Amino acid sequence: MTMKQVDLFPHAPKPDRILVARIFEAAREKNRYILGLEAFDILKAYGIPVVKTAFAKNIEETMIAAEEIGYPLVMKVVSPQISHKSDIGGIKLSLRNASEVKATYQDIMDSIPKKLPDASLKGVQLQPMLSGGKEVILGMVHDPTFGPMLMFGLGGIYIEILKDIRFAIAPVDEREARDMVTGIKTYPLLAGIRGEKPADIDALVDIILRVSNLVCDFPEIEEFEINPMMVFEKGKGALAVDLRLILKSDL
Repeated sequence: MTMKQVDLFPHAPKPDRILVARIFEAAREKNRYILGLEAFDILKAYGIPVVKTAFAKNIEETMIAAEEIGYPLVMKVVSPQISHKSDIGGIKLSLRNASEVKATYQDIMDSIPKKLPDASLKGVQLQPMLSGGKEVILGMVHDPTFGPMLMFGLGGIYIEILKDIRFAIAPVDEREARDMVTGIKTYPLLAGIRGEKPADIDALVDIILRVSNLVCDFPEIEEFEINPMMVFEKGKGALAVDLRLILKSDL
């Protein structure tokens, strides 16, 4: 660690820093600096809740995993060369049965090589189709002057259209983390308007604190983004759905 931090979670399991260090070391040995599926283990190591996820290398494994997860589900392509999956048709939503899963798997494996011939397709990622939550984005960029800069905002169309994002220099304490959430212009959508139940703000604050610790513990992280993070109504928590993590290549 390069920054002295306060133990923000005295009664919680300690982060598994050794596991995260091993994941980063293994990636660098393969000259990989953009992490995908394996990065979920990084989140778990810091106590950040993630959506149930299965990785399948072929159609047989995909069919088995789909039955285990249940329907409806989401299928995402897994490739070291593909970080923005939606841009090339690498994410398929609301698959309702085995026939749709089989057809979608074949479509992904047939269509993506035509768009990205150099991409190595490792398989697919399967997740349950979540409902009832709101999408938020939580990330970090490494500023050359200030170091790790945390960012938070509503996800989906809000992040693209309104550019409603709040930044803070890591590490942050609980007050600063809460200010990041309540300080965005669209916070009323999380607080609950027109009879809607409020989102689980405490869960978001907790996750921001954990991300703050992660990026301070590992300054080799150049960029980090959970997008989307699904936050549910108060008391029901939040789940990381997708993740993009970039390591510095000049260490």
